[in-house]
Amino acid sequence: MGEFVRVETADRIATIRLDRPKMNALNAQVQAEIAEAARQVSADDAVRAVILYGGERVFAAGADIKEMAPLGYAEMAERAAALQAAFDVVADIPKPVVAAVTGYALGGGLELALCADFRVLGEGAKVGQPEILLGVIPGAGGTQRLPRLIGPARAKDLIFTGRQVTAAEALATGLADRVVPDADVYQAARDLVAQYASGPALALRAAKQAVNKGLEVDLATGLEIERLQFAGLFATADQKAGMRSFMENGPGKAVFEGK
Repeated sequence: MGEFVRVETADRIATIRLDRPKMNALNAQVQAEIAEAARQVSADDAVRAVILYGGERVFAAGADIKEMAPLGYAEMAERAAALQAAFDVVADIPKPVVAAVTGYALGGGLELALCADFRVLGEGAKVGQPEILLGVIPGAGGTQRLPRLIGPARAKDLIFTGRQVTAAEALATGLADRVVPDADVYQAARDLVAQYASGPALALRAAKQAVNKGLEVDLATGLEIERLQFAGLFATADQKAGMRSFMENGPGKAVFEGK
C-alpha cells in the first residue's frame, strides 16, 4: 500500500483509492503508486472488477505543476514516458474498470479516467484538458484516448480551448457513461461493475483485449484478434459451464468460476 494510493477490496471489487490532499495532484510518487496498485489488482485472481476513485470531493485535479514547472526538455521527456507507462498499466488492467468521478478530473486526472472502461460522474463534476492554458498539450494520453472516445473534433475543442466540461455535457458527448447525484457516485460505480464481478473472468478479459487492441489496428487484423480470442475461450471451464447451463436451464443462469 502506497502513501497516497491504496487498494481496498470487497465482494470481488477492488477500489484504487487516490488520497493525496487536497486535490489528488498526480506527482511522480502518486503516478508510481497508481501503477503499482494497477499491477496488484491485475494479478489478484480474487479481484473481478476495479473502481478508480479519488474520494468524495475530487477525483484528481491534474499533474503537480509545482513539480513540473522547472523541468527542461530532457527531464520532461523522461518523466512523460514514465507517466504514460504508469497510465498504460491502468488501461491494461484485464478486468472491467470504472472511474468514479466527483469534483474535478482535469488534465492528468481526466487522462487517468480515460484509462477506465467506463466513467460515472457526479452531477457537479467538471472535467477537461486545460494543458493548453499552460502553454503545453496533454501528455498522458489525452490527445490519443480522448479522440478515440468522443471523436477528433470534440476532442480538439476540449484540447484547443482548455475549457472545463460539465457532467451533463460529458454525458451528451459520450465522455461520461452515467451521471448521478454527487453523493451517489461511488455506489453507482460499484453497481455498474458488480454485474461483471460474477461473470466469466477470462471471457471478460478476452472481450476487453479484443476491443482495445482492435481499435489500434485495421479491421482485418481486428477480426483476427477477435477470432483467436473467441476460439481460445473454448479451452476454459467457464465456456463449458456457460454452454451447459444454457442447454439445461436457459440463458443467464450460469455460475462462473473464472477458470
